[in-house]
Amino acid sequence: MKLESWLAFGAHSDDVEIGMSGSIATHTANGGRVTICDLTQAELSSNGTVERRKEEAMNAAAVLGVTERLNLGLPDRGLFLKEEYIASIVSVIRNVKPDSIFVPYPKDRHPDHGNCSKLVEEAAFSAGVKNVADPEGLPPHRVKNIYFYFINGFHKPHLLVDISSVFEKKVAALNCYGSQFVKSDESFATPLVNGYIESVSAREKMFGFEAGVAYAEGFITKKPYLLKTL
Repeated sequence: MKLESWLAFGAHSDDVEIGMSGSIATHTANGGRVTICDLTQAELSSNGTVERRKEEAMNAAAVLGVTERLNLGLPDRGLFLKEEYIASIVSVIRNVKPDSIFVPYPKDRHPDHGNCSKLVEEAAFSAGVKNVADPEGLPPHRVKNIYFYFINGFHKPHLLVDISSVFEKKVAALNCYGSQFVKSDESFATPLVNGYIESVSAREKMFGFEAGVAYAEGFITKKPYLLKTL
């Protein structure tokens, strides 16, 4: 059976890895196709540079078996509902033709994460409308599902994915972002350089406990999740 094609969006590179890199590693290991699209270059990040962040993002993608990673270059801290931003995302969706889309859960301390969700939800709907044009003139594409992954905070998920067998890959992908998660003498003090990977690991361990496995990632969905069998 052919596995679904996934398109995972983040406001910044490292968002997708924080929320769902274990699920991605499992999907690609089983032969599934995953594309990651970062909306911004994270040019306003307190630590690191755009150039280093690009390198870190590609290294993390390689760890996860992701061969296509895009960056739309939208403005960091400027992800507002603008027609041109939505149109750019529509083109990505119509080009990639994913079965499912993944976006950050909007209840998050960082406004860009919620704004990313809003933009992608708008674009996902427009991408399936025949008479909505996009800059590349591509035909419509309707996604089956939109799932929300968690970045900051601890929320009650609608579904859990067992990532126990690939948890070390998740940690390895996060460790690719040394500029963001490793504290040094030059680091500006942010929540990310104060045990952030450990806190993400603790969250996934708690989710795993709830499901009776070692580690799990949680997701929210706006429509019922269909199981083929119990």
